[in-house]
Amino acid sequence: MEVKGKIKLIGETKTYGNNGFRKREMVVTTDEQYPQFISIEFIQDKTDLLDNFKVGDEVEVSINLRGREWVNPEGETKYFNSIQGWRITKINTEAPQEVPPPVDEGFEPADPFLDDEGENNTNDLPF
Repeated sequence: MEVKGKIKLIGETKTYGNNGFRKREMVVTTDEQYPQFISIEFIQDKTDLLDNFKVGDEVEVSINLRGREWVNPEGETKYFNSIQGWRITKINTEAPQEVPPPVDEGFEPADPFLDDEGENNTNDLPF
């Protein structure tokens, strides 16, 4: 799946536990009638992907949806979802500039009613 939008926030990389688990979060604002603020987490080596981006960049983020089950001490089962990013690319929002064709000052367009000798050839029309 992909999410497209503008980067609203890029968090710092945080490290958890004794094994050095790394996590970094970002928020992307979608461009639609009712914009959504999508929190996306990057984990472990994927946290470094965000180093080349800044707030305001238009991006497309490839994501995976993750869900997990947890039973609290009272025996009640809870469910949690997360959105994990695994690739991010910048979207080029600049409109392509149209290059005008080169102008040849010495060129004159041919008159469609003159033949090769410059004579009027309208009498040879097939209709």
